[in-house]
Amino acid sequence: MRVLITGGAGYIGSTVASACLDAGIAPVILDSLVTGRREFAEGRVFYEGDISDGTLIDKIFAENPGIEAVIHCAALIVVPDSVADPIGYYRANVAKSLEFVDHLIRNGCTRMIFSSSASIYRTGEDHTVDEDSPLDPMSPYARTKAVCEAMFADIAATRPIKILSLRYFNPIGADPKMRTGLQLRRPSHALGKMIEAYEDRVPFQITGTDYPTSDGTGIRDYVHVWDLAAAHVAALQRFDELTVNVINLGTGAGTTVRELVEAFNRVVGRPIEVVEAAARPGDVAGAYTRSDLARRLLDWQAGYSVEEGIGHSLEWARLRESRLGQST
Repeated sequence: MRVLITGGAGYIGSTVASACLDAGIAPVILDSLVTGRREFAEGRVFYEGDISDGTLIDKIFAENPGIEAVIHCAALIVVPDSVADPIGYYRANVAKSLEFVDHLIRNGCTRMIFSSSASIYRTGEDHTVDEDSPLDPMSPYARTKAVCEAMFADIAATRPIKILSLRYFNPIGADPKMRTGLQLRRPSHALGKMIEAYEDRVPFQITGTDYPTSDGTGIRDYVHVWDLAAAHVAALQRFDELTVNVINLGTGAGTTVRELVEAFNRVVGRPIEVVEAAARPGDVAGAYTRSDLARRLLDWQAGYSVEEGIGHSLEWARLRESRLGQST
């Protein structure tokens, strides 16, 4: 099997590409390198360009006959940035995705897996959700994902393409073989900020302490990026058998920010200190999945623990500059 992966030089896309290779699936990478890294595409069929470039998409399909599916990971993903620049986020995540799907249909591609997000859910009092939970995205980033899902459903209803949305919870970790990891030196999510605080020997800021959770801090379902990648392989292998359009990908366990700090301190030899700060624009209390749909339909469940994800993230952080330099 051959698969086109958009955003395949980014954190998740490159890890998915590695999992595909390990499973005997040949990835073809398309990435604009706005946030992706050329190094993550080394040794792989790679095209630098934009998903909305119809001429380039036509070229990719002409030069790579046998592409059976697409995994669409290309997107801007930073919540506070989306609050500051909603036009840029809607253009990159929605408008360009619309053009991209049109190009796929023209080239006869009938299968697409979409990287969606659990941030589109409205969470209940217990902070759990399943695929049937109501949607209530609270940031421009999250709304772009919800809009894309609805747009794709409308398109798939009348055009010859089937689109499966995989709603990710919160990826952590790195490829266990250390082929790829977070490309950003200073990532904006909680674990990235913890590693930054640890390296700089400064306190870690807990942003938001009055959420309706057990300890007042946000709650997330931290799923190892390699587990996410394995789910994509399983979805490719079972794609034609699936009768659903949405599947959650999470561990089924919630971890608050304070609990993540405790787990981090269990992994490292020198514990980090914490200080409290106001919530960031667009941040929400969070949620975790209570669904076992992925296990039933994909024969998939998360295998790595939060501590293992933290350990792999730290290992990658030590290797990152030797792989990518200090440019980001």
